[in-house]
Amino acid sequence: MRTSARARPAGAPSRFDDADLSAAAALLEDASSVVILAHVNPDADALGSALALGLALSRNGCTVQVAFAEPAEIPESLAGLAGAELVVPADDVDPTPGLLVTVDVNSRARLGRLGALVDTTPRTLVVDHHASNTRFGSDHVVDVTAESTTVLIAALLDRMGLPIDTDIAENLYAGLATDTVGFRHSTGAGHRLAGRLLDVGVSPDELMRPITDTHPEGWLGMLAAVLGRAEVVTASTGTRVVWTWITTEDAAGLRSEELDSVIDIVRTTKGTQVAAVFKQAGPAHWQVSLRSLPGTDVSAVATVLGGGGHVRAAGYSCDGTIGQARERLLAALSG
Repeated sequence: MRTSARARPAGAPSRFDDADLSAAAALLEDASSVVILAHVNPDADALGSALALGLALSRNGCTVQVAFAEPAEIPESLAGLAGAELVVPADDVDPTPGLLVTVDVNSRARLGRLGALVDTTPRTLVVDHHASNTRFGSDHVVDVTAESTTVLIAALLDRMGLPIDTDIAENLYAGLATDTVGFRHSTGAGHRLAGRLLDVGVSPDELMRPITDTHPEGWLGMLAAVLGRAEVVTASTGTRVVWTWITTEDAAGLRSEELDSVIDIVRTTKGTQVAAVFKQAGPAHWQVSLRSLPGTDVSAVATVLGGGGHVRAAGYSCDGTIGQARERLLAALSG
């Protein structure tokens, strides 16, 4: 049997913009059908936000679909999140929902082919915490001070007076824990929300182990190859960068989750300010993950290179040889 946190009174004060929260709550309360979109290759914050909101709305009588353009299925590490029954294939999404909601999506491009829904839906509510958000859509709850998009979803549910039960709490916690790197980058408010979610019944070890702490044996061989070729280089500004790359051969048989974990190992290199991992996505196409220490804004760097993200965690895509890709990054860091 689910347990629930007592809902805060509708309209209760929040640390986020009251007008934006109230307007978004009114949109959601008036909608009879909602499509909630996460970005391509959703992480725990994107999918956790979508499922938490979807569960709350569906239990309040709303027809809900949750979707993302790719991959075709929920990533294996996130398959245990409650609410997976709300997820529909991209091809089956209602083309004309009463309301479109995007979560953890900084730009229309991050919706992939489902971005066309922005044109066919009368209102699009964008809920996000990225500094690089382009303000697409008609309505916004965008706050860069939020530790995760799930924090904003929790605030929205409180504004609507909807209860947070264990299923919803697990989705909220997954996004908050991952986006704060295990609460290392959380404010006191983020910790207090986590405590509230624990009180509802979240078991952090049981919830987070498959998301962040479980990898197949093949992961070890990939790590050995990729870490073995890691290098430290210095940009013209003096910024020291540790970088490496993952080829399609390295990645054979592995999930995207395994590849995404490499940056969190590389970034621990002492004496460097920026970490970069280039993941081969085609013969001459790379997806790049960036991390930084305080004082270096990799979101600004990624934006220059056509991507975006957070001050200390960002990404972008580029074409060319691995040498050319590296030089473009160093040039952007030097600019």
